[in-house]
Amino acid sequence: MSITRFNFSHTTRNICIAAVTALAFSACSPSAASPLDAPSPATDSAAKPTIVLVHGAWADASSFKPVTVELQKDGYQVLNAPNPLRGLASDSANVAAFVNQNTTGPVVLVGHSYGGSVISNAALSTPTVTSLVYIDAFAPDTGESALQLTAAKPGSDLAVPDPSTVLNFVTYPGAPEGDVDAYVKPAVFLKAFGLHLPEADADALAASQTPIALSALAEPSGAPAWKSLKSFFYIGTEDAVIPAAEQTYMANRAHGVIATGSADHLSMLEKPTPITHLIEQAATTK
Repeated sequence: MSITRFNFSHTTRNICIAAVTALAFSACSPSAASPLDAPSPATDSAAKPTIVLVHGAWADASSFKPVTVELQKDGYQVLNAPNPLRGLASDSANVAAFVNQNTTGPVVLVGHSYGGSVISNAALSTPTVTSLVYIDAFAPDTGESALQLTAAKPGSDLAVPDPSTVLNFVTYPGAPEGDVDAYVKPAVFLKAFGLHLPEADADALAASQTPIALSALAEPSGAPAWKSLKSFFYIGTEDAVIPAAEQTYMANRAHGVIATGSADHLSMLEKPTPITHLIEQAATTK
C-alpha cells in the first residue's frame, strides 16, 4: 500500500502517515457498564474463568457493554482492564498489572483492534491467562507494528494520501518530539466505523473518542503470547479498518480458532451474541 508524503512538520508527519494505515479503532458505547460489575448472583460462577476485556484505540471500557451484559447473564465475572493508549509496551504493562493484582483464578483475555496487540504482549506476564480472544484485532509477531499489519493487505478505507483529511491532531503536554494525539474526523468516522450502526449511536460514538498517541500504532511488538496460548479470532468480513484478509492471515499464523460474521470493525456492537459465544468457547476449551 503506497502512502504519499505531505508537508505536516518533521517527525509528526511520519507518525501521521503511519497512523493512516494503522487505524485500530474500538468504539465506545453511549452508556457504560461498570468495569467491576459482578455476575448474576443466581448463577454459580466459581468454576468459570474471569473474562478480562481490553478495548482498542479511540474507545473506553464501554465498547464491550453488549458483550459484557451477555457474559454476565451466563454467569461470568467480567472486568475491563485499563488501556491508556499511550504506547504498546506501557499499555501492555498496565493490562498485565491489572490481571495479576485484580483477578484470582484462570482468566480469558479479550482484545479488540489495537487491544489485540496489547493482549498479545501482556499475556506473557500473566500466568493465570489460559486463552486469548481477538475481536477484529491485531495479533502481531515480534517486531511487527499495527502500521505494518494494516498495510500488508489492501482494503482499509482510511489509507489516503493525506492523513489530515481523516484525522484531527492535538499536541499533548509532555509528548515526545513529533508525537500527537489523534482523533478520527466525525464525518470519516460515520462512514468508516459507523456505517451499519443507528445514526444517532454513530454520532455519539464519533463525539466520545478517547485519543491514541500515534507513536503507539508504530511501536513494534515484543514476543507474542499467541505462540504459547490457545487463541480465538472473530473476524468481521466487512471490516474496513483492519481488512478481513489480514485478520485471517494473523489468525491462521497463530493456529487460532476462527469465527466469522457479516460485521464491520465494531462487531461487538453489531453482533454481540456470536462474539459472546466465541469468548465462552475460549473459556471452556481445555
